[in-house]
Amino acid sequence: MHSLFFSMDTLIEFLSKFTTPNRFKRFQEVAANRTRYLTPVLEDIYQPQNASAVIRTCDCLGIQDLHIIEEKNRYRLNPDVELGSAQWLNLYKYNKPEGNNIAAAIHSLKAKGYRIVATTPHTRDVSLDELDLSKGKIALLFGTELKGLTQQAIDLSDEFVRIPMTGFTESFNISVSVAIVFYTLMRELRNSQVQWRLEDPEQSQLILEWLRKSIKLSDELEKRYIFDTKNKDPWP
Repeated sequence: MHSLFFSMDTLIEFLSKFTTPNRFKRFQEVAANRTRYLTPVLEDIYQPQNASAVIRTCDCLGIQDLHIIEEKNRYRLNPDVELGSAQWLNLYKYNKPEGNNIAAAIHSLKAKGYRIVATTPHTRDVSLDELDLSKGKIALLFGTELKGLTQQAIDLSDEFVRIPMTGFTESFNISVSVAIVFYTLMRELRNSQVQWRLEDPEQSQLILEWLRKSIKLSDELEKRYIFDTKNKDPWP
């Protein structure tokens, strides 16, 4: 939207005047702890409570991107569960009516350098605490509440991981699985030498997006600022 003559830092500096210093500081702190090194990929999750709980978990743990495959089911949120957390994340949906959305999502992530790790028991699986985080970015696949991942998703995966369990039940609820997996892996990343944080330009882009979303009429303010600055009538 903004002119190429205006850098992100310039626009951030301008828009930050329309929020409180504490809120702007919070944006900076949160952005500094965001990551795209790990990302969840949800295949046909349909229960709003679970879908919303996953969003909330990602925000709380610093996971910026969430990839959503809508093959048969639509991904619906429950506002009472996600509590506005969706506005702070980047949601990518794969839902073309006649498209092979599972393959499209996985191929897109692989093109961006992600290893595709299916969260399902498999002959080649490893326990969650054995997953090697040093080999590069990881996209973790999670299946539906009842049937798990489709065979196609499993066939397209590079690696497999399981959550250790000692009870009679075969699996955790999907939102619990996401929470366990990402809490465990983020804790490991924070204690590792892996460069998992976003680069400075990515952090700035997030801060700018959050400012735009949280400031009333930010679009109009920005347009007016750009127009006035170009016409030598800068804002104070």
